[in-house]
Amino acid sequence: MPELPEVETTRRGIEPHLVGASFTEVILRRRDLRQPIPETIDSIAGMKVTAVRRRSKYLIVDLSDGASLLIHLGMSGSLRVIDPSSDWKTHDHIGLSLSTGRQLRYHDPRRFGIVLHLPSGDPLKHPLLETLGPEPLGDDFTTAALAGALERKSIPIKVALMDAKIVVGVGNIYASESLFRAGILPKTPANKVSKPRLARLVEGIRQVLHDSITEGGTTLRDFLNSDGEPGYFRQKLFVYERKGEPCRTCATPIQHTVMAQRSTYWCPKCQKK
Repeated sequence: MPELPEVETTRRGIEPHLVGASFTEVILRRRDLRQPIPETIDSIAGMKVTAVRRRSKYLIVDLSDGASLLIHLGMSGSLRVIDPSSDWKTHDHIGLSLSTGRQLRYHDPRRFGIVLHLPSGDPLKHPLLETLGPEPLGDDFTTAALAGALERKSIPIKVALMDAKIVVGVGNIYASESLFRAGILPKTPANKVSKPRLARLVEGIRQVLHDSITEGGTTLRDFLNSDGEPGYFRQKLFVYERKGEPCRTCATPIQHTVMAQRSTYWCPKCQKK
């Protein structure tokens, strides 16, 4: 599933092509994504794009009439800005033609994504967004805020980090990598992590996400950048999917378990309770 760095990479890729341009045509090849694409989406034709934002793993495309598009890439979705004469791929479901002569296409083999037209109101108040926790790269994500959110959480810290009500965008890969950087075992009860160690964790989360965004997102089987090229961060992962391989820091074999139905990786020497 595309995570925060992949979505932010996509945002940065499409933003220069969209902001200031107008949508001239809406082409729908099928509406049945995770939520049906509303028929009102046709009304964006003629509207200018004023901003392209990200909240957690959602993209928000603001329009000149006060409406917005709310987009989630789901398990396998991607957005590409291409020549409208390009052949349609089997799983290209939406084409939004632009006044620049380009076209924004939404591709989603599993159709688990979301493309909604919000005619009015603050998109951040939409039910999909209003209960989300702080952005990990934002000013609100602090050691004190994280400690407060974890105060009554006895679940493993790895599981807690993947709760979007605690912090958004720290998916499975980035939770494992951040805990490695902070030197914390994934199974440690969340409310037992001291504030000094939480401070290292906050910094570790920021670093791993920043590094991944800089490198273009983690290369996953289904993820492509907006220009169609894969990201490059995967080659720099320290623990994820490295079971049995030597730790890049101490050479101890990386261990693996399943936690909350998600693969979890750690170094038993570098990471402690």
